[in-house]
This record gives sequence, C-alpha cells and structure tokens, in this order.
Amino acid sequence: MITEQQMDEFRLSGESVRIVRDGIPANDVYGIVVAWDDESIVIRRINKRVVKLSRAYKLERATDERGEPDALNQ
Repeated sequence: MITEQQMDEFRLSGESVRIVRDGIPANDVYGIVVAWDDESIVIRRINKRVVKLSRAYKLERATDERGEPDALNQ
C-alpha cells in the first residue's frame, strides 16, 4: 500500500496516476488523486468523473511503465 506522504505528493503535484486493478490493462483507472482515507482513495478521472477505489490496488505514475498488480505477484 502507498504511504500517506506519497499520496500527498501526488495530490499536491496534480500528477496523473494509474490504478492497476488486475492483469488487464484496459481495466486500469487513470486520473488525479483527490482524497483518501485508511481504506480508500478518490481519483478524478480524465472525463471529470470521480471514482472511489480500494487502497489495496497498486498505484503508480501514469507515465511509468505498467507494472503487474500486487495480488498477482504473491
């Protein structure tokens, strides 16, 4: 899971992130970190819609190469 400090850096910079939910790249969620709590993260997508996702998903910079989700690496 990503740390509070890393989340705050993404929120303040406005940098686009990728949420990797499973092994299928089409299911990734792209957007900007808006808010979070202990269990979830709120992302503003490119189309301005807001989605609430579990913090258990892998979060990475959208510009970085896509990694595999943590659940598949176990």
